[in-house]
Order: sequence, then C-alpha cells, then structure tokens
Amino acid sequence: MTVSRPQLGVMFRRERDPATLANEARRVEALGFDQFWIVEDCFYMGGISQAAIALTATSTIQVGIGINPGVAHNPAILAMEYATLARAFPGRLVGGIGHGVAEWMQQIGETVSSPLTAIEEITSAVSRLLRGERLSVDGRYVTLTDVALDPAPDVVPPILLGVRGPKSIALAGRCADGVLLAELSAPDYVRRTRAIMDVERKSPGYIGVYALGLVDNDDPAAALQTIRQSIAPQLSGGGASFPIDVLPFADDLKTLAGQGGADALRTSMPDDWIRQLSVVGDTGDCLHALDGYAAAGADSVILVPMPEWDWSNWLESASSLVR
Repeated sequence: MTVSRPQLGVMFRRERDPATLANEARRVEALGFDQFWIVEDCFYMGGISQAAIALTATSTIQVGIGINPGVAHNPAILAMEYATLARAFPGRLVGGIGHGVAEWMQQIGETVSSPLTAIEEITSAVSRLLRGERLSVDGRYVTLTDVALDPAPDVVPPILLGVRGPKSIALAGRCADGVLLAELSAPDYVRRTRAIMDVERKSPGYIGVYALGLVDNDDPAAALQTIRQSIAPQLSGGGASFPIDVLPFADDLKTLAGQGGADALRTSMPDDWIRQLSVVGDTGDCLHALDGYAAAGADSVILVPMPEWDWSNWLESASSLVR
C-alpha cells in the first residue's frame, strides 16, 4: 500500500527577528510548503502575536502554534485568542498546548504539582469552549463560571499537545486532536506514539513532528556531519527519556555517551542513527526520510533549522522537498 507523504512545514525559530516574520511567512507560502510553525518559548516572542502576523501576511498556508505553555495562559482567554484567529482565518490555524519547561514556569510563578491534571483541565476547557459549549468548571487548576465564546468559530481549529511521555500522549488521545512531537523524534517513536494515542480515540489523532532538517545536494555527507555536530550535545546525557528509550539503538547510544559524552557521539555515532533522528542528505535521502515518517503514522513533518545556519539558503534548499 502506498502511503501519502506527510504535510511539510518549517519552523520560524524563536531567535529570529519578528520584524522579518511577515516576509518569511510569505516566502514559505510562495515556495509551496503546507505549514508555517512559530514557537512560544520564554522569553523570546509571544505565540498568539506571531501567529496573527503570519496569518495576516499569507493567504493559504496553515499556521501552527508550537506551543503555548498551558499553565501560563488562562484557558478562557486562550480559547478567545484562538477563536479570534480561527474566525478571521478559518481553517488555517493549528493550536498547540504544552506543559511548559519546568524551569521557565518556575521563573514566572506558574508551577503546578500535577502537570498532567493541569494540561488535561486546560486543554479540555479550551477545546470545549471552541466547540461552542458554555462551561462552569471547578477543577484543581481551572475555574470557570458560565463562560462561553460569543460567538465560537464556525471552523474549530485543531489543538495538538506538545508532549513526550506515554502518559501525556495517552492524555492527548483523550482531550486533544493529536500531538506535536519535539526534535529527535525518530519514526519508531512516532509509531509508538500513534499506538498509544489512538487507543484513547474513536478516530486517528493527528501527529506533527518537528525534525532537524538539512538538504544538501552538492555534499550530502557534509550535511550529515553538520547534523551530527548539532545533535551530539543533545544526546550526550545517554538518551533522555521516552523518545530515545523506545529506539532499538537506545542502549548502544547510552553506552557510547557514557564512555565519552558529546565528543564520543560526534566521532563514533553511526550514520544510521543520525538519519533516523533527522531529515538529512540530498533531496532523495530526505524524501525517503519523509516517507519513513509517513509510514510510521506522521501527518506532518516540520523542518527545523539550527540557529547558526543561514536561514535563506537553508529554506531554499529545503524547498526541493515540496511536492
């Protein structure tokens, strides 16, 4: 059976100048990409404002928010913001909610003792309000009294959870439309995510995947080496948590990292590991990687550049993957 290639998006990195966002969103759309994703990380740029700029600057491309830290936003106000964008640009917004980085949430006084309960209450409230329900909620983290959007959007934007572990992925299956997986999410991890999430659902959930991507038709070996240098420090802890632990080479990775940290990974990590953890090589290599993600159950792959790469050249090269 032939598997359709996933939607293809790009991430506008948090380090970039917001003054360039509108022009770059238009450029990404003109190059034929399906999605343009922005990031709300503390303390760079706001997610809602970035999405509004990108949607206003473009006409057809989907704009994804990846992600709004749930505990940093009142769910009624977040639903109101999503609804405003969804009403102005029907069918083009993808919302995203996550736990938020614990250190950042502590900095802003928004830590919670049960992140799973918090994100479930917040996501459920946002989703129900967007569907036009009137809510009164007396939860552990969410309190609403007779709240309804006036009006709710005709086209309800999907809400993805930016989560990692099996409990959070199962929760996404219960209260969200799907998940948004972080960089270093290999196809095997996507496959496991699909299996966990869809147990909780009557219909398949949506899976978006951030993936470090680098296309180089002149020197694909150099692209592989560049990705190697980028991911070695991220993996040097020995394979952190569920995304890496489910992979067949997890034990070998931990052993290699334990022997020499990031330097050992840079010099001795097999090329096949790098190819499983990114989209890299010439156009053919990268299209093969996208096919692998599709076969594993991904609905979209969002290519991510490293901050030190030249954005313009990177984007032009990546556009060779557009169908």
